Amino acid sequence: MASVRILVVDDDENVRSAIGRALKVAGYEPLLAAGGQDALRRIEKDDPYDLVLADITIQGMDGLGILDRVKQLQPDTPVVMITAIHDIGTAITAMRRGAYDYLLKPFENDQLQKTVRRALDYRALVKQNSQFRHNLEQLVSARTEMLGQAVADLERSYDITLEALGDALDLKDSETEGHSKRVTAFTIALARAHGLDPASIRVIARGAFLHDIGKMAIPDAILLKPGKLSPDEQAVMREHCERGYHILHKIPFLHEAAEIVFSHQEHFDGSGYPRGLKGIEIPLGARVFAVADTLDAITSDRPYRSASSFDAARHEITRCSGTQFDPSIVETYLSLPDQLWQDLRAEISPARQPYVPFTYSG
Repeated sequence: MASVRILVVDDDENVRSAIGRALKVAGYEPLLAAGGQDALRRIEKDDPYDLVLADITIQGMDGLGILDRVKQLQPDTPVVMITAIHDIGTAITAMRRGAYDYLLKPFENDQLQKTVRRALDYRALVKQNSQFRHNLEQLVSARTEMLGQAVADLERSYDITLEALGDALDLKDSETEGHSKRVTAFTIALARAHGLDPASIRVIARGAFLHDIGKMAIPDAILLKPGKLSPDEQAVMREHCERGYHILHKIPFLHEAAEIVFSHQEHFDGSGYPRGLKGIEIPLGARVFAVADTLDAITSDRPYRSASSFDAARHEITRCSGTQFDPSIVETYLSLPDQLWQDLRAEISPARQPYVPFTYSG
């Protein structure tokens, strides 16, 4: 046990030497400090001790000061206070402040050895617990990293599925090719400027990208009709919101996005469809999307008209604030420069449609 280092602090040379001899005979390595300042110097510069035995009343500093310093610099080192009968109250105070135990003078060698053994066993348990905690933290960290990678892979597989659905819709309705990706980019930019958190933006991005997915259930004779739709045909076309909702809402990771798909044609004043929702009854994501959708519609070419300018879109969206659009969303939109939308449109041109950031993180 020569490697077990025990610091003995006592200003009585006879007591200090006696404790040192007893510890050495028992196989420990005692290091003797004659006073408080000597003890502090050792505690501050030496490697952690296995145990500190300190008299509670010594020259230059009381034992409580030494106890506090050991707890600060060597928190895993147990401290046993040595005290006379009239200082028993102080010894109890020391234990409340972190001392492991106390020895009452005069004590027998057998008492000393038993107290030292208990304190060292306690320190061994503390070290084992610390190592276990460290190993557990490493294990948790490794498992968390693995889980994070698995979630990221799952998110990626989800988004590949979304892109496939969007591409399938583009193949069916070439008139609006690229619209889903542009309006998703516009929606993300607007939602971010409006102060939405990354998790909400991911949901809104998925809803924006899939807003027209219900059109896959609309007969081609109506969806692809070159001329004006009859009232009955318009009624069927309007079913795409609800049909899109029913396609998506049973898919767990698209459950919230399905609500945006269901509500993307609602108007702030209640004049929209399919449910005539009004104001904050309309999901916030759908209210953000409505502005982005109109922005893209006005500034995109259609077979029956040419694209209008971003300035014209700004004028129209402002005009419809409070009727078609949520005024607070319009206010956010008006705070953003037209150059932002122009840059996004240029980035998502038909020739280069990038991966849509459904896993947006801010």
